[in-house]
Amino acid sequence: MFAVFVAFGGWLAVRPLLGRRGAWPHDPPDDHDDVARAVSSLRDLEFARAAGTIAPADHTRLRAALERSAFAGSVTPGRRAAPLRTVAAAALIASIAAVLVVVNLPRETGDRAPGSSLTGSVPRLAPSAAELEAAIARSPNDIPTLLALAEAYRDEGRLGDSAGAYQRVLAIDRDSVAALNGVALILYQSGERQSALIAVDRVLALRPRDPDALFLKGLASYQSEQWSAAVDAWRLYLEVGEFHPAAQMVRPLYAEALKKR
Repeated sequence: MFAVFVAFGGWLAVRPLLGRRGAWPHDPPDDHDDVARAVSSLRDLEFARAAGTIAPADHTRLRAALERSAFAGSVTPGRRAAPLRTVAAAALIASIAAVLVVVNLPRETGDRAPGSSLTGSVPRLAPSAAELEAAIARSPNDIPTLLALAEAYRDEGRLGDSAGAYQRVLAIDRDSVAALNGVALILYQSGERQSALIAVDRVLALRPRDPDALFLKGLASYQSEQWSAAVDAWRLYLEVGEFHPAAQMVRPLYAEALKKR
């Protein structure tokens, strides 16, 4: 509907131009050309006066005429105002667009509390836990789906279910770095720092420069006041995880651990 009104307004704006056929405009005269011609004529006139081929009265009259024609200011045509119908069409289109936005935006975004994000027409970035559970029921050994389900459980605070999903992944692939990192994080969140460090060490044995494992090893060591272990882990972490989400948090803690080591 909005596109129809835009097209109609555009047609109203150009219709006056379509109904007329004027002659092709000529290029306006250039003031510089007029001055050049006048200067040339004045020069010829002075030669004629010096040669005595023109009467003094004629010389005076012709010189005055040439000077007036050469240096008379040209009138610049003013700009025409926009046609009234064009202004009216633009105002009509703007008002219709505003009405459409006011009417449709609340319906598209859904009910929401003040300050909350817009919802309704924005698709979810990840499937829900229920959708992932249905996918696992169809394909129980799908490791990427199991990992996504474990993360969905963890985001919902279901740490036990998340750990179970990670354990299912490790039963299929005992060297899954993603599952080991997930188990280590759950153990750490549960207060089991030493058990978390065991899982982290397993990851680092498989992938020595894994930023997630290095971050968690440094954090667990820092909170256990094992300053040397924290410094060693975070030094490598800051080399390989420059753009890791926790890098900004780690830098001041790393500097503090260096002082206490």
